[in-house]
Amino acid sequence: MELFESRAERAFREDVRAFLDDKLPEDLRIKVMTFVRLEKDDYVRWHNIIADHGWQGPAWPTNFGGQGWNAMQRKIFDEECYLAGAPRTIPHVNMICPVLHNYGTEEQKARFLPDLFRLKIWWCQGYSEPGAGSDLAALRTRAERKGDVYVVNGQKIWTTWAHWADWMFCLVRTRAQGKPQESISFLLVDMRSPGVTVRPIISVDGCHDLNEVFLDNVEVPVENLVGPENQGWTVAKYLLSHERTELAGVGLCKRMLHFTKKAASTHFRDGKPLIENPHIRNRLIQLEMDVQAHEWTVLRVLSRDDTGGPTPAAASILKIRSTELQQAMSALMMDCAGPRGVQYVPEAREPGWTADEDLDLFDNALVANYLDWRKVTIFGGTTEVQKNIISKTLLKL
Repeated sequence: MELFESRAERAFREDVRAFLDDKLPEDLRIKVMTFVRLEKDDYVRWHNIIADHGWQGPAWPTNFGGQGWNAMQRKIFDEECYLAGAPRTIPHVNMICPVLHNYGTEEQKARFLPDLFRLKIWWCQGYSEPGAGSDLAALRTRAERKGDVYVVNGQKIWTTWAHWADWMFCLVRTRAQGKPQESISFLLVDMRSPGVTVRPIISVDGCHDLNEVFLDNVEVPVENLVGPENQGWTVAKYLLSHERTELAGVGLCKRMLHFTKKAASTHFRDGKPLIENPHIRNRLIQLEMDVQAHEWTVLRVLSRDDTGGPTPAAASILKIRSTELQQAMSALMMDCAGPRGVQYVPEAREPGWTADEDLDLFDNALVANYLDWRKVTIFGGTTEVQKNIISKTLLKL
């Protein structure tokens, strides 16, 4: 295969860079590059700037306002956004849209997809439960059909941005008999429904992104079922393939490599920047080679499936490697910072904080990012589960 970009792809990359130079607000870029927490309005503002340019929904079909970009174009766009310091694209948008496009009814498409284009609806993902995270097929949340509604009872956990969400795409058990995977359905739940309770989970860095969601006799109209009843596992696996492709994160890895080089260049030992230290330099060189090798692997996958929908094994391989690289880079940043990396003022990551102008925001966030990044080999399916998927697929176990 050809691992180099074509002339048209290079031109497209230049177009994306020009757009980012012109349209990315400086206040958002500074927030991202100094690890200040982004608020919901920040994401919505950036999302709509992209939409104003006609570029929202890179993976969406053109008849729903998307660009119909191929997989290489989507990679280039994602990568340039990360390198420029743009807020991340909301992952739930690129998960639920393909699901509705492939499995939703015409009424569901007409109802939800237009609002997704402008982020008028904020989604969250109701998959993981206490005792059913990596083993998702063991979920216990139940939905009993009563006439024209499902009555849902159960609990979801680690639900990112549920406190901002208007809707949740949710896995529920709709049949007690049969194999666990053959009794799961995929429902769209209005978060304003009576019986929905959201409780915050404050993560180790002091951040509130995660939540518990309790569902107590929540009534969900039958027309909010996506795909056939008891066949939600098929829909769930399709969505997870998109999630794990997002987690391949070449752009994120390149941004973190930039941050790692910055940490090595701005911290000193014996009067010299650590980037001149042979041990640190060798680790940086190894990481740079590893990031390049990861990108080539992504390109090989994309060359085999221009739709951007890799096999489960390929998606799992990309997810594992990306998260391992991210953890290795966050560890090197902490090593470069030394004792300064232990400092942490959580309030300094809040918008508008000015209590100590001498505090270096980059250094202040290193320990928080290091601790927070321990999660990446767990969410989206643990590394152990991904290895099982790879072995079963490739070894035909």
